[in-house]
Amino acid sequence: QVQLVESGGGLVPAGGSLRLSCAASGSRYRLNTMGWHRQAPGKQRELVAAITSGGSTNYADSVKGRFTISRDNAKNTVYLQMNSLKPEDTARYYCNAQSMPYGVEYNYWGQGTQVTVSS
Repeated sequence: QVQLVESGGGLVPAGGSLRLSCAASGSRYRLNTMGWHRQAPGKQRELVAAITSGGSTNYADSVKGRFTISRDNAKNTVYLQMNSLKPEDTARYYCNAQSMPYGVEYNYWGQGTQVTVSS
């Protein structure tokens, strides 16, 4: 059973920075795309950023230029560096990982970490 454990959330003032980490364990197969999603109260969960095992990245328009996703494949860990944070970035951030053994896609989720940006 794959487990994803997030850390690094917290309360910061607008303009501040946070770095989220997500460590995956228990996977028998290579983890392909890893990423971060977020969900604010009353809103749908949305993709923030994703990165493939080869290093290709994808960002939501709202975070481009402010957030940077990276990963350490040897440690099965993905990071999200968040700079110039805005109050609208306040949400619970969830780590996601995908594997595809024998062509069957599996998605795994962490329990989430809260990010609160004060104005």
